[in-house]
Amino acid sequence: MQCTFLALGDSYTIGEGVPSAECWPVQLVLRLRNEGVDIDAPRIVARTGWTTDELSVAMDAETFDPPYALVTLLIGVNNQYRGRSLDEYRTQFRTLLQRAIVLAGGKASHVVVVSIPDWGVTPLARDENRDATEVADQIDDFNAAACAQIETLGVRWVDVTTISRMARRRSELAADGLHPSGAQYARWVEAILPVVRTAMGLE
Repeated sequence: MQCTFLALGDSYTIGEGVPSAECWPVQLVLRLRNEGVDIDAPRIVARTGWTTDELSVAMDAETFDPPYALVTLLIGVNNQYRGRSLDEYRTQFRTLLQRAIVLAGGKASHVVVVSIPDWGVTPLARDENRDATEVADQIDDFNAAACAQIETLGVRWVDVTTISRMARRRSELAADGLHPSGAQYARWVEAILPVVRTAMGLE
């Protein structure tokens, strides 16, 4: 039986600024296929700029085909960017997590949350005269809020924030000077892959 994969998120999930083949969900599927896993192309429900509530509204309009063998969720950077409250994020993120678990057939262990990357280190942040330390602190707070939620639900977590903070070379950024390049997404996949293997019972 083929495995199915649903990726929920924002610009980081669709791979804004890079060819579709270089976004991390597609790269992840290719890596799994190379390991002999029979997995469909990812179903991606994501759009640049989405916040937690906007993703939820978009999901209301979608027709899903659960259960998915793997569901990933990466959302929150636009909540932080727009100055939305941490309490609001915490509440809306938990609702999204609960929906993701349902879409995974009620199996929380098949849901993988990917941390919010730190855009404060990028050239765009410098162009906007954003305080990199302040952005980093806020990203850490949002990620901590997400981590606290997954611990109570049994969902898995992958840290890509650390990778994003080490992306100093232009080769690791898309042309917009904000989003990761395909090369950086490949580094994300190296971190995501072992967690996904465990989530899907592959090891």
